[in-house]
Amino acid sequence: MNSPVTPQPHLPSHMAAALQQQSSWAASAGNSRSGANTPTGSYLMPTTPAKHAPRSIEQNVKKPIIRKTTGQKPACLVNASVTYCGNDQIYAFGGFDQFTDEVYNHVLRLDLKTLHWALVDNYGDIPGVRMGHSASLYQGDKLLVYGGENEHREYLSDVVILDLKTHHWTQPEVHGTVPKGRARHAAVVYEDKLFVIGGLTGETNYILDDICYLDLKTWTWSKTWTFVQRFDHTAWVWGGRLWLLGGLGLDMERSTEIWWLDLKGSPSLSANPTGRIRGSSRTPNARDPFSHSHRSEPYTANSTSVHVRSRRGIPTAPGAISSLKFLSGPHVPMQTSGTHFHVCSSGALLDFVTPAATIRHSDCNLSTLELDSLRWQKLVEGPEMFSPNFKWHYCTINEDGTKVWLLGSPTEDPANPNQEQQLSEVLSIDLRRYGLLGNDSAPNSEQNRILAAEQTSSASLGLGSDLATMFDQSPESGSMTDFTVTAILDDSFYDEEPDAGPISNALVNGPTLSQSALVNDSTLVSFTRYSTNTNESQLFVSDASSNISPPIHVHKFILQARWPHFRRLYNSKMIEYQTSKLHIPEPYSVVRAFLYYLYTDSIAPHDVYCRDLTDVAGMLVMANLYDMPKLRLLCVNRLSREIDIEHAAVIWERAGRTEEEWLKNRAARFCMTNWGRVVRTEGFRSLSRASLMELCEVVDTEGRVVGGEELDDGFGAGHGGFGANSSGRRRHRDSTTENETEGDDEDVDMN
Repeated sequence: MNSPVTPQPHLPSHMAAALQQQSSWAASAGNSRSGANTPTGSYLMPTTPAKHAPRSIEQNVKKPIIRKTTGQKPACLVNASVTYCGNDQIYAFGGFDQFTDEVYNHVLRLDLKTLHWALVDNYGDIPGVRMGHSASLYQGDKLLVYGGENEHREYLSDVVILDLKTHHWTQPEVHGTVPKGRARHAAVVYEDKLFVIGGLTGETNYILDDICYLDLKTWTWSKTWTFVQRFDHTAWVWGGRLWLLGGLGLDMERSTEIWWLDLKGSPSLSANPTGRIRGSSRTPNARDPFSHSHRSEPYTANSTSVHVRSRRGIPTAPGAISSLKFLSGPHVPMQTSGTHFHVCSSGALLDFVTPAATIRHSDCNLSTLELDSLRWQKLVEGPEMFSPNFKWHYCTINEDGTKVWLLGSPTEDPANPNQEQQLSEVLSIDLRRYGLLGNDSAPNSEQNRILAAEQTSSASLGLGSDLATMFDQSPESGSMTDFTVTAILDDSFYDEEPDAGPISNALVNGPTLSQSALVNDSTLVSFTRYSTNTNESQLFVSDASSNISPPIHVHKFILQARWPHFRRLYNSKMIEYQTSKLHIPEPYSVVRAFLYYLYTDSIAPHDVYCRDLTDVAGMLVMANLYDMPKLRLLCVNRLSREIDIEHAAVIWERAGRTEEEWLKNRAARFCMTNWGRVVRTEGFRSLSRASLMELCEVVDTEGRVVGGEELDDGFGAGHGGFGANSSGRRRHRDSTTENETEGDDEDVDMN
């Protein structure tokens, strides 16, 4: 293990500053090139020493903190609405108290800064008591409340609005035929429309299968179409599609199907509604004998009457309707066990499986469904997030999709089983810790497809794509580059060919390298640099023993604008300012990908220099070294989503160097599950001896290697792995399939 080295006065300022932040990582296993010469004034940073002895996966976990609230804490009401409304405030409205058998219309506010509950004085057309309604944030300062069930078990169909600034209720004058009153439906605001899907209605709790919307500009109800027969489900909009998951249908079982409806390209979903509205049912034989006709009259907010109509056949919702049923899989959360909360962030559905009487605490987790690939992943195990002595009743997410709050209470005290529980605890979860980008930073799947297609055809898409065409072009090509960066000449450089691989960047019209001679480390190696924009070429000759890469041509103004460390370095007018040259002691492919990110603000898989996860893991180290939080988030997001056999060990090692404990634990768990394959990869062999020992010690002391006939009998043939004791990550069962790897595809049923 290298010992820390004190920076010398003659060192370039960027090396001294970086050394103060964090030691860099070696280019390959055992630092085989660490004794190589480097340019004058450069400095190769040592590997960061181990700070503590290896610990098991659970011991490294830092759970989100549970905090107690104060003030007028509401009871654990049933079917109330809990909505994050910006400015660190959560509003709770309505609900049913199972201890007093009362239905409320109270408005309560939780200040997330002080964790204080307060009963809000509200005015105007105060709505009647209700439960099972929906509450949606609109325009940042309005809460739209629709429907619900009143104290007489009658279903409402009114719309009332709470102004969050004045706490004044208003009831808009709506037009068109008002849809059936309902409760426990789903509602979502999209493009100034309030979409309402499904729910319960009628005296026999008939399950609705319709969809309609209220135009919030004209306050006019649309037609009603058939869609999915469901209640207690979740709906959200992403990528121009309305998605639906969970809930109960006619069989009264929790559904594992996900449905989606294309909203774009459908005139009926965007045009003003016309004509009368009719009732709905998808099943011809399913009848609601308790429905009766009503004219389309204004509906009083405080009214307690039922608002339903006679049933007639209605058309299916316009636009393409698709569904996918998840039958089984190692990462598919079963909706029938545990208490589930669903929210959408970063183009993914988040499924919080929280503690309940129907599930073991060890089986709770946070899983995500990537909406572009429809692939489930398990992000966080239950013990890493939830405490066993708490029950969570409500969940809400901020508008950025970066934070989630769970509201709940401690489990019942056996000494006081009848004690009324309150929403007295808040569990705050920062999703960026788990690599989720948030809604503002993550382009939707359609934008991703367009971006990939246009970059493949060398088309321009935005400023980043335009700047990418000038990346790493010699000044003679007219690119106006005025600064050069060199790096460590790692093995990936020699593996590149002119017509393939990241170096052949025809996608961005950049330079290529043609290798003209390869000899041993004691001789010269020459390369010819070609420009695809011109016929000019430039011979680059390097002393191979120095391990210095060819220069990467960049623009000072881009580095100045996008790289805070370079800005500080250049403004100090050190040696780099005088020479317009900079050496970064990191692998050439990693430095090149890092600089390309500065030009494009992207590390997507289709980006020319960011295809290899090893380079992305290297950029994670550079993001930590130079304190670049956005790049760090992008790297963690991609590494967690794309972790595979070949790169799992490298991701684990780099995550450890950057103190990304969650990513390190996730990679360690992946390595344990796929140990027999991981140990045969180049990434595993590239680890230092100390890292290999630490990774091996992650497994429990009672863990063992399982293989041969025992694999065929218990774990599935062909999968090497670790077993563990009853308290570990992997429990040995004779008839289990728990050894299915993260790379396995889930069994699905396409409808």
